[in-house]
Amino acid sequence: MLTLILIGLLGGLITAVSPCILPVLPVVFLAGGPGNESPPPSTAAGRKPAGPRPEGELLVEAPRAGVAPSGPHRNRRPYAVVAGLVLSFSFFTLLGVTLISALGLPQDILRYIGLSLLVLIGLGLIFPPVERLLEKPFARIPQRQVNKEGSAFVLGLGLGLLYVPCAGPVLAAITVAGARGEINADIVALTLSFAVGTAIPLLVFALAGRQVAERVAAFRTRARKLRIAAGLLMIVLAFALAFDATTTLQKALPNYTAAAQKKVEDNETARQKLSGLYDDSNKDLGRCEDGVNELRSCGTAPPLAGITKWLNTPGGAPVDMASLRGRVVLIDFWTYSCINCQRSLPHIEAWDRAYRDKGLTVIGVHSPEFAFEKDAGNVADQARKLGVTYPVALDNDLDTWNNFRNRFWPAKYLVDAQGTVRYFTFGEGRYAQTETLIRDLLKQADPTVQLPPATGQGNDDLTEGRTPETYLSTGRIRGYTGTPELAKDKAAAYAFPADGVPLGRLSLAGTWTTGYEQFTAGPDARLAFTYRAKNANLVLAGEGTVTVLIDGKQTKTLQIHGAPTLYRLTDDDTARQAGLELRFTPGLQAFAFTFG
Repeated sequence: MLTLILIGLLGGLITAVSPCILPVLPVVFLAGGPGNESPPPSTAAGRKPAGPRPEGELLVEAPRAGVAPSGPHRNRRPYAVVAGLVLSFSFFTLLGVTLISALGLPQDILRYIGLSLLVLIGLGLIFPPVERLLEKPFARIPQRQVNKEGSAFVLGLGLGLLYVPCAGPVLAAITVAGARGEINADIVALTLSFAVGTAIPLLVFALAGRQVAERVAAFRTRARKLRIAAGLLMIVLAFALAFDATTTLQKALPNYTAAAQKKVEDNETARQKLSGLYDDSNKDLGRCEDGVNELRSCGTAPPLAGITKWLNTPGGAPVDMASLRGRVVLIDFWTYSCINCQRSLPHIEAWDRAYRDKGLTVIGVHSPEFAFEKDAGNVADQARKLGVTYPVALDNDLDTWNNFRNRFWPAKYLVDAQGTVRYFTFGEGRYAQTETLIRDLLKQADPTVQLPPATGQGNDDLTEGRTPETYLSTGRIRGYTGTPELAKDKAAAYAFPADGVPLGRLSLAGTWTTGYEQFTAGPDARLAFTYRAKNANLVLAGEGTVTVLIDGKQTKTLQIHGAPTLYRLTDDDTARQAGLELRFTPGLQAFAFTFG
């Protein structure tokens, strides 16, 4: 569980600085600023002086008999906003679907509540009587004047309902568990740690807003005007979110946190921990790796199960995978509010237009991340706006998601004409690579097919001919050469081939214990790999050292310590072909190579 908590915390930290969070940042910043003024001095009788309250001042309860005045009030609005956000995001992500179904409420009710709260808080900043009304439920809480932060806490609750982080494996695991009602101690720990991770940068942002408001003279002298400006901003944001106006900015920005998210949430350790939250069905899909630039056999494509509605089919008729034998199928898991998904859609739409008449069928499996994305009207409206004309399956209960052992929005699976999954890729990117494999499958299905030129939609920014990710696993390894054949789960002595290791191939020497999850080094353990890339990396665990040789020359010695972690073996300015040799101390575990 500790590892899950760490994965959730780091994943949340990365998510909180991603492009998807940008719309809420101005609100969080200003929410920490226009705080409550300190109460005016009390009279001898413990009452406030007669006369009207200063404009913008919040109602303060007079001290009770026998209770000493607490002194000037400290603005704790930043903490209240973030606490409300964490509470509502965690609670409703896990239990929102269950509550909505039990009460028979509309699927997007939580979104409407969040938008309404944002508007009310904005009105409260503009009109003090509205703010006093919002704080009234908190007025009976005497400790440390918590009632003063009531509206800020309500604001946080509202933001938590509108909070749409960039989706990754951690958030996917949380969402799937909540949607399917499969909640246990591990899921709760993962959810809370993810929420806390996202809260830390947001709290820093809110505290910065408070510091600016308290230290900059212009903020203090124009507090009333700034409150009005903050209120207007919140109302504008509510309408922008309601009409999906914020996505234009989010789509225009690069996904600058994608690489960090992938390293934290999609490394070997994270995969093992998160995959433990799924059932054991369709294990063959788990034996293929993400994004390998060649066609593999990953088992029969699972059925499209639990689909509540079909869009863009004649009369809403369902599509059966068995009926598509003879055609190549691209299955795209997406959800309409996911910015990463929206950025990938133009590529998929271009492939659909180019290859539909050549034997390709595209199916968009809409697996909702949030409750409001279950509404068929919302999905149909957004699909039309986004230009999606191919069939869309509404996977509201995430049954098909689970059948495919999916972990990402977006995710693309290629199924050949015989119904076998041959390739999948998670997240954005690899567009040119995916299109090349689509074309290969179309030619396999019909060698006489005349394909149009490639769509030119690829912007992978990949090293040309880069060596793909390679797992050190008896079930998933590719490109092994040497003697003898790999033994499963027992120590054996190996030798490099006499004529060297070809490009894209790896070999072992010395004693190794090779298993499905990792290779464990024994006496005189060595590994040779001829690769092409700018850099080479290897996930390692244990205690010891790895000596790195490039083309026979020693370049560095790595100190390995602790749990599986990615270690940089080489790092060049440009891509090159090189012969890599690694020498291990006994007991070290090696999991997977990646190349950049």
